[in-house]
Amino acid sequence: MIEPVKVKGLAEFSRALKTLDADLPKGLRIAMNGAADHLIGATRPQIPRRTGRAAASLKAKSTRTAVRIGVGGRVAPWYPWLDFGGEGKVKGRPPKRPFVKEGRYLYPTLRRDRDSFQRIMETALVGVAEGAGLGVD
Repeated sequence: MIEPVKVKGLAEFSRALKTLDADLPKGLRIAMNGAADHLIGATRPQIPRRTGRAAASLKAKSTRTAVRIGVGGRVAPWYPWLDFGGEGKVKGRPPKRPFVKEGRYLYPTLRRDRDSFQRIMETALVGVAEGAGLGVD
């Protein structure tokens, strides 16, 4: 699989923001959702559409120290099959799809757009720090 994007010192930064004001760490979650939304926007056009529910199922899910992209769920339970392949066990889908370990849509998009994702994340985190009145160099 692809190497996750990690921010060194993010947990410490979040705790430091919380000592300044209890509401400031919420800005971290919002900043990380913005970076994930960029990745989601780049991935959605690549996903095949029959009803559009698989593409619509991509959602940013974050905490103060982590961001993830949720896919599928009740809206499109076949999304993992669509992206990675394998046995199709959801009603109305073909029985097999060639398995692709790296996926077809989300992970390749992250690999391709990793630099822009990191740049957006960095800009957003600097914005949170400056909004808290901290100097950033």
